[in-house]
Amino acid sequence: MAIPLHHWMEDERPWAALAACRDADPDLFFSDGDGEGTAVALRICAGCAVAEECLEWAVMARASFGVWGGTTEQDRRRLLRRSA
Repeated sequence: MAIPLHHWMEDERPWAALAACRDADPDLFFSDGDGEGTAVALRICAGCAVAEECLEWAVMARASFGVWGGTTEQDRRRLLRRSA
């Protein structure tokens, strides 16, 4: 059973209340590979008012799976390598 993303709104991520994904199916953001779910998730992120905050959190938390802040796991790995 998937947990809706709006249930993840904790004190450490107050920006999540404004996220475009808050009512979306989490399976889109945590699908295997770069399939259709990932493409849909990236489109949702593209129109998100807090995508930058989300990406900052994902990089800081070393989120190794899923779409966060309009990036895939591979995108974030590249960002981390460039900043090292």
